[in-house]
Amino acid sequence: MPTWIEQIESTIRARQLFGGGDRILVAVSGGLDSMVLLHVLHRLSAQGRWHLAVAHFNHQLRGEESDADERLVRATSRRMGVECLVGRANVRQHQVRHKLSLEMAARELRHRFLAATAVASNHPAVSLAHQANDQVELFFLRLLRGTGSGGLAGMKWSAPSAWNPAVRLVRPLLDQPKSVLQTYADEEGVGFRHDSSNTNPDFQRNRVRGELLPMLAAHYQPALLETTLRVMNILGAEAEFVAATARRWQARKSRRPLSLLPLAVQRQVVQGQLIQLGVEPAFELVEHLRSKPGQAVMVSPNVVLLGDSLGRISRRRTPRGRGEDRPAKAGRRRNRAPGVAASMVNRIELRLAAGEVKLNGLHVQWRRSRHRRSRMPRWRPGCEFFDADRVGAVVRLRYWRAGDRFQPSGFASPAKLQDLFTNLKVPRAQRHRLVIGETAAGEIFWVEGLRIAERFKLDNQTIRCLKWTWKRE
Repeated sequence: MPTWIEQIESTIRARQLFGGGDRILVAVSGGLDSMVLLHVLHRLSAQGRWHLAVAHFNHQLRGEESDADERLVRATSRRMGVECLVGRANVRQHQVRHKLSLEMAARELRHRFLAATAVASNHPAVSLAHQANDQVELFFLRLLRGTGSGGLAGMKWSAPSAWNPAVRLVRPLLDQPKSVLQTYADEEGVGFRHDSSNTNPDFQRNRVRGELLPMLAAHYQPALLETTLRVMNILGAEAEFVAATARRWQARKSRRPLSLLPLAVQRQVVQGQLIQLGVEPAFELVEHLRSKPGQAVMVSPNVVLLGDSLGRISRRRTPRGRGEDRPAKAGRRRNRAPGVAASMVNRIELRLAAGEVKLNGLHVQWRRSRHRRSRMPRWRPGCEFFDADRVGAVVRLRYWRAGDRFQPSGFASPAKLQDLFTNLKVPRAQRHRLVIGETAAGEIFWVEGLRIAERFKLDNQTIRCLKWTWKRE
């Protein structure tokens, strides 16, 4: 048995990733990493008394290439005498329906399939082929997004599936560089497929892999892989300590005020509760709830969160008629839910040919007219033009909320507004003052100061035009 295989076996045993007689579902895409993982686990399965099955998800995004991946996985599984379970789904349809990036839509469907297949086939452990280079790429992706130490620690060796906690996701190759996997494949004759989408510069991960990391390694740190993994290890240990401290503090019957705890523990206390409530723990939201006890913040149209001095986060629904349930008369400011700070929601009827509304220092005017394709309106600061029929007869004006997604004109897919603000260097204090326009269905068509949304711009299909002007007093 090659020394490298023995190293993997030692890691599995030391970290207790698999036990004797375990039933393991191996996620295999057909690429280098997953095909090597399958060969390694197959070689170790006899002495581990493991029962293996293969799961392959066909994303149907690359036509014949995707089908060829599936054929390779099926043929390899058949040659090994291992059952192969295959799933398919329309990723692009899921992307559009749920307003996700293509990567996120594919990931959601794939992990949903893996969790469901693991339960149906009675293989509660799902083995994934993530390796050391994946960890480093993830570190820099999350660093660019402003993630905390827990996120920067990267993927765990073993963790419950987000789709079914009874299913365990295991990553036996997490400390192995991709170069080592490539060497093994070359020496052992492991067949695999190249995914052409891995070189598509539209995906940020590909740009990090192909541009950022080679540049850093060439000009700043030749041992980038090793040093980054070391930093991730340190951050992971520190994040675990902070999380454990926060859990112990929350378990106490009598607590000190949250403000007396170390800052890192304060944030973890709030973050953990937000995750339990199913709310994305965005930094700005955590800071608001942590530092402003008694001051509520709106996180969805009729739901507000409120933190107290002891760090307890409660979820409340605003009364009907206090949020966005009643239309606002033009020129009058809407009432807010009691105790809700900076959570203005204003519903506007656009059925009239023209109108205006003033709210919190912003003066908005609109005018609907028939679109003349021969005379495209000219843009100027504080004035945009939309397809009136796509926007609809009713819109809501509100402030930015954590988790908001927006597809600016020219973007291939929606992105988090938080990421767009970061890229455009919009100051944090200013973000919460910017007003957002969304349709009755909840789709954002306008963000104050940003370009308009791709789906709502004028084109050859436009019949009616919505002229939208605004001015800060």
